[in-house]
Amino acid sequence: MSITKKATVFAVGFGLVALSACGSSDSDTDSGGGGSKTVTLVSHNSWAVSKSVLAAFEKESGYKVKVLEDGDAGQAVNKAILTKDNPQGDVFFGVDNTLLSRALDNGLFQSYEAKGSDLVLPEYRVDEDQHRVTPIDTGDICVNYDKAYFTEHELDPPTSFDDLVKPAYKNLLVTENASTSSPGLGFLLGTAAKYGDSGWEGYWTKLKANGVKVVDGWEQAYNEEFSGSAGGKKAKADRPLVVSYASSPPAEVIYADPKPTTAPTGVAEGTCFRQVEYAGLLSNAENGKGGKALLDFLLTKRFQDDMPLNMFVYPVREGAQVPAEFTKYGPQAKDPETLDPAKIAANRDQWVKSWTSLVLK
Repeated sequence: MSITKKATVFAVGFGLVALSACGSSDSDTDSGGGGSKTVTLVSHNSWAVSKSVLAAFEKESGYKVKVLEDGDAGQAVNKAILTKDNPQGDVFFGVDNTLLSRALDNGLFQSYEAKGSDLVLPEYRVDEDQHRVTPIDTGDICVNYDKAYFTEHELDPPTSFDDLVKPAYKNLLVTENASTSSPGLGFLLGTAAKYGDSGWEGYWTKLKANGVKVVDGWEQAYNEEFSGSAGGKKAKADRPLVVSYASSPPAEVIYADPKPTTAPTGVAEGTCFRQVEYAGLLSNAENGKGGKALLDFLLTKRFQDDMPLNMFVYPVREGAQVPAEFTKYGPQAKDPETLDPAKIAANRDQWVKSWTSLVLK
């Protein structure tokens, strides 16, 4: 998700050390021509995994994992497409349902059916005839609100898209650029799903008139502009509404010291859009064998159980464990907006172009 959305950036907001790369350098190869001992994962900047879980994979597989983080999900996907003939790595993680068709249409991935694919929950499976991507995680892009602000101002927090254009919420919302940010695009698609082809532009006209602020990416929106986050408090942010994730409130609790008894932020459940993230073996991967082993690992129960509290997303494998903090502070939306992948593929670029002209100009 950059579902998604995420642990490494939350950790920065709380002054913790984030995982940026693991394993050895590119020179760590077999001298006898037996292939590379290093497998390289290319991802957005929210990749994270417990050291013990990654170490177990490296020990069992014989591969060292190198991670290259490449900005927001949208930026990372675009760069991967531009470099597909000479890719930076072997596996790409973090393309989501909002950008999936762009990656597939540009031939970014080669076919590989990862071990454990039959255990992925049916609602998250795609491309089952070619197996170019493997579902890894899911989450909901939603408006988050600063509970303290609304209590202090004796104002009910918004609960729906319709609420966000009401005068009571003027100049309160910050969102991400739909052309550069995965959650920003997800929020746009949520409005398209809600209001349809004939209504979403009119909705954004009202939202712009109501003072929505647009910034480049999630980290800036959440940690610099949103008054409810730990990072936002340090930055003296003044926007009590932000486009983020349903799993953001649990992160605010888990990383706080001391931990509060309730989350300081909440979710406007009527503004959620369901996101699914995928990984795939890059078409011209240098270490295809290692890449396949890494994809298999991403679907193991060990990784799927470990993933929620590292990347703050939900697992997609049957029987994987969901942390109690998620159930208590950030449950998945009961009825999120969704769009058929074919609908996204047919309309995404034009929607983004129209949105840019309407909102940013």
